[in-house]
Amino acid sequence: MTDALTDNVLVLVRHGESEWNRLNLFTGWRNPDLTEKGLIEARVAGRMIRDHKIKFDIAFTSGLKRAQHTLDIILAELNQPDVPIVRDIALNERDYGELSGLNKDEARQKWGEEQVLDWRRSFDIPPPGGESLKDTLARVRPYYESAIWPQMSQGKNVIIAAHGNSLRALIMTLEGLSKDEILQRELATGAPILYRLGADGRSIDRKDLLPPRSLAAPPEDRIM
Repeated sequence: MTDALTDNVLVLVRHGESEWNRLNLFTGWRNPDLTEKGLIEARVAGRMIRDHKIKFDIAFTSGLKRAQHTLDIILAELNQPDVPIVRDIALNERDYGELSGLNKDEARQKWGEEQVLDWRRSFDIPPPGGESLKDTLARVRPYYESAIWPQMSQGKNVIIAAHGNSLRALIMTLEGLSKDEILQRELATGAPILYRLGADGRSIDRKDLLPPRSLAAPPEDRIM
């Protein structure tokens, strides 16, 4: 992928660090905002995208403020504050159900370490009252096909600011990954991924923009 991109580019960004990421809590559909580090991550993401000289036609984000705030900061860094923004809960993080608001130690004490690990790392085992990654894919994929791909198919540049698991579901769709392959894919906060797509709406080229090492989320936190 070249450094200067002009059309038909899709950019994905996981939101910057949230208050609950910092506290190591299962977040899901709960609605904390960004930490100071998260604000910095969003600004850095905007600057990395700016270096590629992309002019966006439309932006998508979830119904949660940590993703919305990240997108607003990125567009400000790009000096593109007037880009139309579509907000939809279809792009929300995976719903962690009864795990929401608990830290990992509390969850392990309540349900046991092996059970919590199954909920966190499996493809199709949901926590009580929540969603698995498979369930998240079941709402993200149709939304991509009905709302996002039609914009891309017109040659537009699109940016999506969302969440670790909703973006992993989207990446699974774009790259044709299996359920085992997607479980190995981790997304750092504030690290843009640039795609070019083929005529079928699937990826033909991908470039990962990595933030400075000091800003990268620790592996244990990346898909919370």
